[in-house]
Amino acid sequence: MGIEILLSAVALATTSPTRATAVVGHSVADRPIKAHRLGDTTSSHKVLVVGCIHGDECAGEAITRNLIGRKAPGRFDLWIINTVNPDGRRLGVRQNGRGVDLNRNFGSEWIPIGSRWDPEYSGPRPWSEPETRTVRRLVKTIHPELTIWYHQPQTLVRAWGQSVPLARKYASFAGMTFSKIGWPHGTAPNWQNHRFPGTTSFVVELAPGPISTRGAARQGSAVMRLARTLAG
Repeated sequence: MGIEILLSAVALATTSPTRATAVVGHSVADRPIKAHRLGDTTSSHKVLVVGCIHGDECAGEAITRNLIGRKAPGRFDLWIINTVNPDGRRLGVRQNGRGVDLNRNFGSEWIPIGSRWDPEYSGPRPWSEPETRTVRRLVKTIHPELTIWYHQPQTLVRAWGQSVPLARKYASFAGMTFSKIGWPHGTAPNWQNHRFPGTTSFVVELAPGPISTRGAARQGSAVMRLARTLAG
């Protein structure tokens, strides 16, 4: 599988930064979900950045592409996914190709919400969608110390519980407002914060519309700066 391909880079890695890309899963319509790995693959400091989970909120992809284009970091292991929802991205809709809001389909505090194609339809059961199962498998395999999820359009950084300190620091680095907001039912950060104590997973809500090249670079720099604080 793709995750194992990326993990196998450890066998070849030294302390020098390395790069690899692989398909780690597939969407409902069998579109590939790709992960890019760069940095020190021997580092215990794993960072995961996801540019898009709602198919109509994908400005974050400009930030993940900015990160992929940077010099590979030397002190931490960076994993990047442009989108975990390629079907919704193609259709220009929030949900995946089966009409499920992927960010209500994770297993932590999942509740039934709505019906197919409703804005927050949580699916017939938790983990019903191949996209959320892909994220689950990746996170359980690599155990990221820090995960950042990009959304739109609230223009703020939001977090709760154990993720507040680093989320607040990211907001400062990016020049954004920070808000303590509890996790909605069935979201990715909800699951990560409950399932993996001691780790951080939070949401960056970008402004509506596309982000400028300069704005993407500023956000990318905030990611790298925050990750470096973890790596020391």
